[in-house]
Parts: sequence; C-alpha cells; structure tokens
Amino acid sequence: MKINQVAELVGITKKNIRFYEEQKLVEPGRDSQNGYREYSMDDVRQLEKVKLLRQLGVSCESIRKMAAGELGLERCMKDRLKELEEAEQSVGQMKILCLQLAEKGGDYTGVDAAAWLERMKELEKGGGKFMNVEKTDTRKRKTGAIIAAAVVVLFAIAMIAMLLWANAMDPAPKAILIFCLAVLGAVIIGVIIAVIQRLKEVKGGEIDEARKY
Repeated sequence: MKINQVAELVGITKKNIRFYEEQKLVEPGRDSQNGYREYSMDDVRQLEKVKLLRQLGVSCESIRKMAAGELGLERCMKDRLKELEEAEQSVGQMKILCLQLAEKGGDYTGVDAAAWLERMKELEKGGGKFMNVEKTDTRKRKTGAIIAAAVVVLFAIAMIAMLLWANAMDPAPKAILIFCLAVLGAVIIGVIIAVIQRLKEVKGGEIDEARKY
C-alpha cells in the first residue's frame, strides 16, 4: 500500500512516517518496477506501536532498541515512569514558585529576578530541574549537524591539499586535476548548504513537528 493509505490507517501524517523511516523505526519494501515504497500490514502495525510509545513520551532510540531486542518493554516502561516522576517533581516545584510570585504581587518591572533565581538554584541542588529540555535538545541537534558538516568539510579540504601537493611533486593532466578539485569543491558547498538547511529546520521546528501527532 502507499504512504497516503498508511497515514490514514495509523492516524499520522506522511511527514511523521518519513521521520520514522529516517529513524529506522519502520523500513518498508520497494516496488521492483518503479522503486516506490510499498508498505505492508506489518509496517502498519509497527507504526501503530511507534505511535503508541511516542505518545507515551518514549524516545525513538528506546523504541529502536526494543524492536532490535536490546531493551525489554518492562524496563523501558519503568525508565519512563521514573522520568515522569522526576518531571512531576519539577513541575510541582515550578508551581510553587509561580504561586509565590503571584502572591508577591506587584508588576513585571518590580520583580527581583536575582533573588528568585537564587531560590531556583537552591531547589536545583535538591534535585529540582527548571531548564528547558526542548531547547537543550535543539542545541544538541544543531551541534551534531555542525560537527558532522565540519568533519566532512575538513576531510574534503585535506583531500584538496593532498591533490595539490601530489600535483606539485608529479604534475597530473590539468583536466583531471580540475575535475577532482571541482568535485571536492562541490562536496564542500553541498555540505554547507545542507547544514544551513538543517539548522533552519531545527530552528523552525520542522523536526519537532514531525515527531508530534
């Protein structure tokens, strides 16, 4: 069946399905004649499991490990329960601070932020968490994309340097040298364009949107 049919059966979007394919959570076959994806009922059932677990807040990595038999369902659920309990504790502390700020009264200009931040710091020492996890995840995705791009670009630059050095020692036909340099230059430009697009997607929330239902 086609992706539109799967999206309707599972109740998710095509963007969701493509995202989960990228995450290797579902791997549909290909039509031998046209190369298009061909989804089976097994793929539908797998996506239903993914949808269930993602709605419970289970990470893609954990789902992938369970599918591979590297993580048991019971262990995964207990780990998720622990995360939820910690989140409840943090939310409870934030609610207390919000209530205290409300009872303090006054307006925005009169807020003694330094004093409240000090209170938050003391609560964090006791295990409370106030940092924005989504922003932390976004920074990680940006950093990962930049590091990966930098590695490829540096490798391509090193190859260019080696080509130029080898050519200086033993000149190669100019056409071949220009072709090789052009290919490596195109790789560098392509990687830079790709990482810029990736950073725009992260900043624009497209990746997060694909993870939602």
